[in-house]
Amino acid sequence: MPLNALDAYVGLDAAALKLQSRRMELLAKNLANADTPGYKAQDIDFRAALAAAGAAPASPAGASTAGVAGGPLQLATTDAQHLGGASGANGAPDPQLKYRVPLAPSLDGNTVDEQLEQAAFAENTVRYQASLSFLTTKLRDLMTAITGS
Repeated sequence: MPLNALDAYVGLDAAALKLQSRRMELLAKNLANADTPGYKAQDIDFRAALAAAGAAPASPAGASTAGVAGGPLQLATTDAQHLGGASGANGAPDPQLKYRVPLAPSLDGNTVDEQLEQAAFAENTVRYQASLSFLTTKLRDLMTAITGS
């Protein structure tokens, strides 16, 4: 089986694992900064990110993406030494990265809601395990087809 066929065979699950892993990092970062004044909670719109990766159709019209802002936040830099904003693997801006809209704004400007982040982290963990199970099953089936046992 050529590499492209293998990519096509496991494409959706592999893309989902990468996105879920990235989301888990962001949620853990949010939880770690729950008491940091001025910290803005970040998340990924998973459906939009998966659609952008070309692995799934875009979310249906009217689908809710509750808890995230409407579009990516553009950073304005005034000095060449300023660090870039949220970036993807290649250093380019990550278009799926969103900032959470706080349900109850805090006085110190922190937008992390610990209970919301913990629930999102737990849900993402379950989804990650499910994707990993699907990918394992696909690879096991492929090995069975190759070896015949």
